[in-house]
Amino acid sequence: MQLDADQCFDALRARDRRFDGRFFVGVSSTGIYCRPVCAVRTPRRENCHFFPSAAAAEKAGFRPCLRCRPELAPGWGLPDIAGRLAQAAAALIEQGFLDHAGTEQLAARVGVSARHLRRLFRAEFGVSMLELAQTQRLLLAKQCLTQTTLPVSHIAMACGFGSQRRFHALLRQRWGLRAQQIRRGASSAGADTLELALAYRPPLAWQVWLEQAAAQAVPGVEHVDAERYARTLRLRGRDGACEGWMLAWNDAAHCTLRVRASASLAAAMPQLLARLRRMFDLGASPQAVDARLGELAASAPGVRVPGHPDGFETLARSLLQRRGERAVPLLARMVDAFAAPPLPETMTAAPVTLNRCFPSAEELAGRADSELQRIGLPADDTAALLHCARELCADRLELQPWSALDTTLAALRAAPGMDEPTVQRVAMQALGWPDAFASGDPGLLEQAERWRPWRAYAAMHLALRSAREMHP
Repeated sequence: MQLDADQCFDALRARDRRFDGRFFVGVSSTGIYCRPVCAVRTPRRENCHFFPSAAAAEKAGFRPCLRCRPELAPGWGLPDIAGRLAQAAAALIEQGFLDHAGTEQLAARVGVSARHLRRLFRAEFGVSMLELAQTQRLLLAKQCLTQTTLPVSHIAMACGFGSQRRFHALLRQRWGLRAQQIRRGASSAGADTLELALAYRPPLAWQVWLEQAAAQAVPGVEHVDAERYARTLRLRGRDGACEGWMLAWNDAAHCTLRVRASASLAAAMPQLLARLRRMFDLGASPQAVDARLGELAASAPGVRVPGHPDGFETLARSLLQRRGERAVPLLARMVDAFAAPPLPETMTAAPVTLNRCFPSAEELAGRADSELQRIGLPADDTAALLHCARELCADRLELQPWSALDTTLAALRAAPGMDEPTVQRVAMQALGWPDAFASGDPGLLEQAERWRPWRAYAAMHLALRSAREMHP
């Protein structure tokens, strides 16, 4: 990523939140690097050095600021980085891929040679893949130390260090700190919950997000009230699957989404944080999006494209969305018929209405068509859903933000019973592709050309407008 030092310094002086997470500033007089929104006194221009990533700042010898906490900076939207492949690899690293595999396997996963991916990575982030992974592990551990009461040994293992001794050694080597120093002033959350803070670039149309979530909420899996969103989660941690719940609300004064989650999800902290950022689209750049959409976005600035914690859930919801008002009852029947309830110990302190996890691809792949049709699913929805569930279980299909776009879309289009608007909805919400546009109207598709590359956000505004016209 090419940085203009003068523009970066102007953003730093203004504490412009549009640039939060887009660059980091290292201050040579203190040896510390910060987010551009840090509240400390602006350093002298000659002492400022600008970096495209936290890892690049650390490679240059700077340690993270304990006040603005670089680990809380928002991530990137896909069009923000020239190389989608580099972003795909970074997303995998964020979820702990290099904890279990090497860079050769990572390159193979995103479909290029290791040499080519190394070049892309250095061009975009200024560091190697391993250096980025190491920095992300440390920043994740720092977030866990300050926002949870998890034992240090648990944090070291959950963040991919392999041992507590290795974690302590890296803390001293890279930052000159001990875990106890970072933990001062940590969250006072109870042992049953994790308290997390996830920053975003304002504005965030939180009430719109809640309004859309409430219209599609599946009883037992989700709960929405006037200010908060809660749901059950099933993730895969270092030692296998884990399940639990989360509750989110907006702290608009600090441009932060606050999340309370069950401690049972601590073993999958990298996946938990990555899924939360994707669910709420916290890497978006709303001012750039809204400027492109113009009048369409004027009534609700900061609308995001919501995601779900699992690609298969996104697929199921996208398929049944074409059934209109029947979609939620059909999803509820699917949950009741095929989803195993979460273990009681994972639901300690959960909102009382949460009692089911959304069924996984594995839970549906072995079912017969007749079983799904018995609960009311139309034949073409059943065919598409079971086909994709079996393809996911056989690793012939992947529905993640790092999945190869063209290959994944082709696989979805080949599924029986699939239509193009459903494919586009999956691209929007599971693949995180911001230019997807779910419409079968040729006139609207032509009109949407002027909203590129943010047509997914335009689709959300159009859906919001339609819903409000139907239910004023």
